[in-house]
Amino acid sequence: MCYPLNMSPNLIKRDEAEAILLQNGWLFHQPEAFQKEVLRRSILVHFAPGERIFGSGDEPAGIYGLVSGGVMINTAPPNHIPQLINVGAPGAWAGEGCFLTRQPRSFELRALVGTWAMYLPLEQMDEMAEADPMVAHNFGQIIMASVDALIRVIHDLQRIDPDRRIAAVLQRARWIGEHPLPLTQAEIGTMARASRRQVNAALKRFADQGWVKTRYRSITILNAEKLRLFSTQDD
Repeated sequence: MCYPLNMSPNLIKRDEAEAILLQNGWLFHQPEAFQKEVLRRSILVHFAPGERIFGSGDEPAGIYGLVSGGVMINTAPPNHIPQLINVGAPGAWAGEGCFLTRQPRSFELRALVGTWAMYLPLEQMDEMAEADPMVAHNFGQIIMASVDALIRVIHDLQRIDPDRRIAAVLQRARWIGEHPLPLTQAEIGTMARASRRQVNAALKRFADQGWVKTRYRSITILNAEKLRLFSTQDD
């Protein structure tokens, strides 16, 4: 379950959470008055590792801004099992589709690790839009960040060399810093369209180069820039 601010473990200060969301991502690019209104109306919540934040088919609700931790983004066409396609980093926002379409959720968001997020309820978004119609334009910009991320994922998947696809997945998770990456080899393989054997072999090669450190069920990224350069080279 998610916890309100005064009940959650590993408490993060409200001003620290707001500062993180103002440093990068969608909210960073918005007008100051709009930023203040979004944060004033938002609720700081915590999710346990593996906890579902929302899922495909859920009733329309508001948006979440990732403060710390990480989330898995799982989606698929209708009548198919959702698959892991990307991971979200602090500063990212998600869930704007309900505000724009009034339709149920179209994908799943799940906490990778203990995760803090700022939640802006749908009714608060509606109140803001009623007071100022231009607010819909501000909220609509979230979807462009999502499109940019999806284009990057598609581009990475078009690489012929599986090692480069795997490097791209690891590089997209660079926000984790020098902490063990909270993804299994199977999950990396799902995102990279690679077999577990291919992932295992690639990780060994990357470790030999000093780009990652691997231990039992643990992967730590040591040089995200080298992974980026390798993943962007021609096949």
